[in-house]
Amino acid sequence: MPTDSRHLVTEAVVGTFETDGVVLLPGVIDSNWLDRLQAVVERDIAHPGPHFHGYRTRDGRGGFHGSMRLWEHDTDFRDYCESSPLPAMAAALLKTDKVNLFYDQLFVKEPETPTRTRWHNDQPYWPVRGWPVMSFWLALDPVTRRSGALEFIRGSHLWDRWFQPEAFAPGGAEYEKGPGYEPIPDFEAERKTHDILCFDMQPGDVVAFHALMVHGAGGNDRHDVRRRGYAVRYCGRETTYYAGPGTNGDLCNPGLRDGDPLDSDQYPVVWKRRLR
Repeated sequence: MPTDSRHLVTEAVVGTFETDGVVLLPGVIDSNWLDRLQAVVERDIAHPGPHFHGYRTRDGRGGFHGSMRLWEHDTDFRDYCESSPLPAMAAALLKTDKVNLFYDQLFVKEPETPTRTRWHNDQPYWPVRGWPVMSFWLALDPVTRRSGALEFIRGSHLWDRWFQPEAFAPGGAEYEKGPGYEPIPDFEAERKTHDILCFDMQPGDVVAFHALMVHGAGGNDRHDVRRRGYAVRYCGRETTYYAGPGTNGDLCNPGLRDGDPLDSDQYPVVWKRRLR
């Protein structure tokens, strides 16, 4: 059963999440979870799962290991997604009485990996529609801007702008044009015109952010520090399945039709409000 951790999400935290679209939650994941996750990350790097999406850099330095839907074939990842403090925290932040696990994803930037994670917002990539959709990004190493900390444009989740998905790495899959999507601006060139948030993090710290937040990350310029991040995505009751064009096929559920509730083996319910 998931830990009832709604007390970790105060009214002030919810207010920041709603207005800024992102909030830092220091130290909410304890050492027991960290030890398990750090070990299982190394297992996945040694023996990648079926949804691996890493790459080598062009100059041969560093490297990126990415993987998703790990919980479906590893009990340690599954336990974290279902039984850590996160499901109840998602319920509090999304103000919902039911939480579905959407999927999880691993991001490892080894030392001296110069490749930037370009600016984007997540939900256009995803086969879900509705407002209550979010991610928790856990730091498994100390994270600073130099080692690839996430950056967010404050309040961008409220723009109601859906940016056309693009490949994250050379040779990556192209995405079909989504309905109403627009080309993503050159936010890197526009940095001075936006309020950009960036958080230094310690292992156990979590950044919670809305799925329409515009965000990106720098490369890992450090030669002595890895940047292992692990994200879990959750959806509230009002979220439905989207079967239209433009999404990531690896995240689609062939058993659902457009407009269906998410409840399924692939997107299980991991938290429900208890009846008194």
